[in-house]
Amino acid sequence: MTEEYKCPHKSRRKVICTCITIFLLLVGATALTLWLVYRPHNPQFKIIGIAIYELNYSAAPLVTTNMQFTVVTRNPNKRISIYYDRLSVSVWYRNQAITPQVMLPPFFHKHHRTVTVSPVLGGGEIPVSVEVANGLVMDEADGVMGLSLVLLGRLRWKVGAIKTTHYGIYVKCDVLLGLKKGFVGQVPLLGSPAGCKVDI
Repeated sequence: MTEEYKCPHKSRRKVICTCITIFLLLVGATALTLWLVYRPHNPQFKIIGIAIYELNYSAAPLVTTNMQFTVVTRNPNKRISIYYDRLSVSVWYRNQAITPQVMLPPFFHKHHRTVTVSPVLGGGEIPVSVEVANGLVMDEADGVMGLSLVLLGRLRWKVGAIKTTHYGIYVKCDVLLGLKKGFVGQVPLLGSPAGCKVDI
């Protein structure tokens, strides 16, 4: 009777696979524990100032704008920092963009810190609908205009030495401002500035 030969390579492969599986489970459990302990809160955004240097709709349906928004963003997390790897900004009126998108430079937002950005938007002709063009005319005549600042981008969370994968971020800030025809410069914000809607 011959003794059955067992290949050692299969046994070694099984041990290696078991070790890798255990390692991945431990890494996953550690990551889940860190996430539950340091669960990140969304950053907060608020508009604190607007300056309008040009708002020209005389060549409707083309609109030319030049404006500057001052936005304060706060990271409420005590231990989690944020990498903003990509962030674009544009101004919308009645659900239609009236400025081109402007890319902000990437920046690192430390935990429990506040950062102020003041992008200048506009500078080119933007085609708009008749409804938008007529709305701009009427709102300027009334002296009150509602605008939305929209930020789109990608971020990563940082906890200690650990950085997460990228997450998409969408921010919408609705603001009501006082505007007189022909006025150039800082315009008043009407009502108390509300926080912006943030989705991640």
